[in-house]
Amino acid sequence: PGRYHDLHRPFPNKLMVGFSDCLSNVLNLTAFHFVFRWKLNGTAITPKSGSHYSLSGGNLRISHLDKDQDAGTYQCLAFNSFGTIVSREASLTFAYMENFKTHRRSSVSVREGQGVVLLCGPPSHSGDLTFSWIFNEYPSFVKQDTRRFISQETGNLYIAKVEPSDVGNYTCVVTNTVTKTRVQGPPTPLPKIEVQFPEIVHVAKGSTVKLECFALGNPVPSINWRRMDGIPFSRKVDVRKASGVLEIPYFQQEDAGTYECVAENSRGRNTVKGKLSFYAPPHLIEKPQDVQKPIDDSLVWECKATGKPKPSYRWMKNGENLESLERIQVANGVLSISRLTLSDIGMYQCVAGNKHGEVYSNAELKVIAVAPDFSQNQLRSHTMVKEGGDVLMECRPKMSPWGGISWRKGSETLQESNSILSLGFHLTLRNVMVAFSMCFVAVSFTLTVVHVCCFPEPTIITTPPSTLDVTVGESIVLPCQVTHDPSLELKFTWFFNEQLIHFGNHGGYFEKHSAGDIMIRNIQLRHAGKYTCAVQTKVDSISIAADLVVRGPPGPPTSIHVEEISDTTASLSWRPGPDNHSPVTTYTIQARTPFSLGWQAVTTVPEVVEGRSLTATVIDLSPWVEYEFRVLASNAIGTGEPSKPSKQARTKETSPKVTPANVSGGGGSRSELVITWEPVPEELQNGGGFGYVVAFRPYGATGWMQAAVPSSEASKYVFKNESIQPFSPFQVKVGVYNNEGEGPFGPVITIYSAEEEPGRAPTRIRAKSLSASEIEVSWKALPWNTSKRRVLGYELRYWEKREKEEAASVQRTVGNQTSAIIRGVRGSNTYYVTVRAYNTAGAGLPSVTVNVTTKKPPPSQPPAKVMWNTLNSKIILNWEQVKALENESEVTGYKVLYKRNRHSRPSVMETNTTSVELSLPMDEEYFIQIKPFGEGGEGSSSRQITIPRIPGQSLLDCSLTLH
Repeated sequence: PGRYHDLHRPFPNKLMVGFSDCLSNVLNLTAFHFVFRWKLNGTAITPKSGSHYSLSGGNLRISHLDKDQDAGTYQCLAFNSFGTIVSREASLTFAYMENFKTHRRSSVSVREGQGVVLLCGPPSHSGDLTFSWIFNEYPSFVKQDTRRFISQETGNLYIAKVEPSDVGNYTCVVTNTVTKTRVQGPPTPLPKIEVQFPEIVHVAKGSTVKLECFALGNPVPSINWRRMDGIPFSRKVDVRKASGVLEIPYFQQEDAGTYECVAENSRGRNTVKGKLSFYAPPHLIEKPQDVQKPIDDSLVWECKATGKPKPSYRWMKNGENLESLERIQVANGVLSISRLTLSDIGMYQCVAGNKHGEVYSNAELKVIAVAPDFSQNQLRSHTMVKEGGDVLMECRPKMSPWGGISWRKGSETLQESNSILSLGFHLTLRNVMVAFSMCFVAVSFTLTVVHVCCFPEPTIITTPPSTLDVTVGESIVLPCQVTHDPSLELKFTWFFNEQLIHFGNHGGYFEKHSAGDIMIRNIQLRHAGKYTCAVQTKVDSISIAADLVVRGPPGPPTSIHVEEISDTTASLSWRPGPDNHSPVTTYTIQARTPFSLGWQAVTTVPEVVEGRSLTATVIDLSPWVEYEFRVLASNAIGTGEPSKPSKQARTKETSPKVTPANVSGGGGSRSELVITWEPVPEELQNGGGFGYVVAFRPYGATGWMQAAVPSSEASKYVFKNESIQPFSPFQVKVGVYNNEGEGPFGPVITIYSAEEEPGRAPTRIRAKSLSASEIEVSWKALPWNTSKRRVLGYELRYWEKREKEEAASVQRTVGNQTSAIIRGVRGSNTYYVTVRAYNTAGAGLPSVTVNVTTKKPPPSQPPAKVMWNTLNSKIILNWEQVKALENESEVTGYKVLYKRNRHSRPSVMETNTTSVELSLPMDEEYFIQIKPFGEGGEGSSSRQITIPRIPGQSLLDCSLTLH
């Protein structure tokens, strides 16, 4: 009772609320007779009747919040008879957002291909905002891609290259994340501005920072990021090239530095820089603990915290600052108090702070005075010792302040002599003689001396000292056999490297075996060392030690260094780890890249790295790729744990060797040659500045036309020229290049230019209803290849009479088919149908429109009153006639579906009556359903009937009626 909870733990350091909110439950303490006070901006808050402040326990409730009156810095004070502590400070601010100015902005004309920035200019506000843009009308929102970007810092919309489809009105939508209110700006003009990073951005430790970069240009620029110090990005950094955002989660000191955004296209290059500065609020790593001290003792409490800038410290007692004064010294986070008195009792707080915040730690100091008391540390009433031996007795009463201690034998006070030593807390008697008895103060103590002649057989360990040799995974028994006087009880104690072995702990490796022996199961390398068996009786003690050598796989090598690196090789060196008593025979080297699936073994020179070698050269590496290396050692027992990875090292650049895969193309618009390919993976680009060279020529021509595509992620090139004839063959090959030079071209393939749509419409269109849900359409096919207007298939467009053709559904066929079935239409409805031929250029001219009316829907009522019975090997089924409704097609028959298990395909029997006989073996279980059908298709099915297996039964009549 009386201890304080840490006030700073549940207490937020910043609160933001809306005008109509009510702030409550800021602090919740379980206390023993605590009294609480609150301060606002250093002034005490005094709740009164009718005030909008009220206290409930430790909670301060504020109703009907007022922006001007209640905003500020709050602090809670808790105190009782043991002392006072204060919470850390918390600021209360109000979130709001005003409306945009209502005047309309003038429009701006922009040329096609130019870049523009649309300014949002959010209204006055408090609280975090998010931004989006509406294109023309809600809910048509602008989607971000490589061409369009919305900054979540400024709200501005960036369009790198304007296209005709961008024409329209743009409206900025601003949302306050605290109040959830949303306002829309007026339609926005297209001014021209320049955006720059702030020179320095201060980032808190552990937070996530996002850097935005977007560039205007035609062609659309590519965005890349890099650090000015040349350090590669760590794995946690997320670079989104599509949106130009660099995200660094869990920001640390090593992430601080200058970052550069590079925007490039075929016409030029531009850069912008920004610096990230690291800071960290204080974090306590060493805190004072509650302590109880006797009067006149000394106290030293140390408080340590990390942070950037380096934190300063102050100490408080019962909510008031402490200053150095005589017995009390405060310096660099250390509080020391000498010659403690009862007035020093209280609650103390260490406060560590820098400009980014403060942290509090609490501790209680108790100062006590106690009369001498033996109740917690009694002397042993009886001790056995050999005659001529030594004995040590302890006297540790509890008392404060400390007093004097004396020893007596009977009524005689003992004095130091050759045989009586150390008359303080310890009494040592040497060369003890017979019948030496003594007592101390009011506590009885008897010392009995035993002659050596009374113990003819001393305790002797018969197991000789030894060194044992085992392999990892084996089990072994460590013996400890003794001879001793049978009248004395033995106690065995085992030590490992002078530390007591607690059986049942240590992962269950150690077990008591027989007598004093122990067993070690599944021995590991960490079990090697010195084992001591100690044997003790009331009179004597003895011990013996054995050394245990454990052989196992080698330990991990250390100090892995990349000494030299080229475009495809890396020279490594390392230091050997422990061989664990078995010489290293070979080393294995593994590598990891950002593109590999974990660690992979690599090829080395020499091919086999022997145990005496501490260097090797890795070969067959990919150029311009970051590698990490690690080394594993092996011996006769096995392969050990891998070393720590080396520092990342990037191989040198060289000209590319790999060409794009799956080069193809075709299609596109009139007068276009479309060429596509799969981009070369980054790990195979061999250097920076990677791009593609597209070469093409009309089939049979001698000279090549070439175009450079300066983007590693590009996968398409379109050549447009009015002289290109439809569906003309071109020879095409795609090559590669980078900063180091040009690479090879891929194989030559033939690609056709864009073709024209089929120029004729299909004829002889026929449509008929097959059922209430199916229509069959047929037509006369066009010639398969008419000049440059191929036919790849046919497109059927169909719509209901009540709909417009624009709402038509589309179904396509492939190849030279002349009919198709349209499924999923509705019964008793009239549909219009047209047919067009299509190819890669699109659909051709439509045929004449035909109409067709679907049949009436099938009966909706299932068969009722289904009854069954069995006779010999027959199942006899009967049911009521299904009567169709006026808008349904007449029933022309029934389908009986039966199967032997629930998941098999059913067999079907048709009948035009309301009964059927099934000749089936009766030693199987059957599942049966009945459906009516007519010209409108199949109707609703009856519920599934289960007919059980009936072995040896000749007649079973079941009048089970199912509705």
